[in-house]
Amino acid sequence: MDAWLVAADNALRTLAGAGPAAAPSPAATMAIPDLPDAERRLSGALMRVNHVGEVCAQALYNAQALTARDAVARARFEAAGREETDHLAWTRDRLVQLGDRPSLLNPLWYLGSFGIGWVAGRTSTRLSLGFVVETERQVEAHLAGHLERLPEGDHASRAIVLRMKEDEARHADQAEQAGGAPLPKVARWLMRAASKVMTTTAHRI
Repeated sequence: MDAWLVAADNALRTLAGAGPAAAPSPAATMAIPDLPDAERRLSGALMRVNHVGEVCAQALYNAQALTARDAVARARFEAAGREETDHLAWTRDRLVQLGDRPSLLNPLWYLGSFGIGWVAGRTSTRLSLGFVVETERQVEAHLAGHLERLPEGDHASRAIVLRMKEDEARHADQAEQAGGAPLPKVARWLMRAASKVMTTTAHRI
């Protein structure tokens, strides 16, 4: 019961934007750039997508921590989730600076991701860790694409995305070293397809 109460609190904090960052944003000491309207809208859309990704990460790690079969795996999921809380706060704050908003579908993204994380966590520790590896590798590639698309003058957003990319790569490496098993090809394809739907929708809504 305690674990479920903690999970519910995490969900409410995530969706309400109430989770504070434990670490300062990589852009904290940077001057907020004055971007042309077109560039500001592009940065806002991309950071909204990144914020959705962090909402999903909270749900995934929350569900996997709940279903973890041993204390070591649970601690790994909880630690990674805490780092993702920083990413969530950084992207939320950057959206505010850009005069933009989070996705209106965040409750749907959270619920869907929680369900996926629950299923992954109920399989086995190795497959659950393998799911983390594949998820973080795909997110790392997605963030690399955003670094190419973000306006050159938006140093603040670029600094945040670069730091997130580094953290996601580390999470993938840690899960792989902990014994994460490669996922079947069809599972990887379905994950990419679901990610494409999410990123395309969140870019606008």
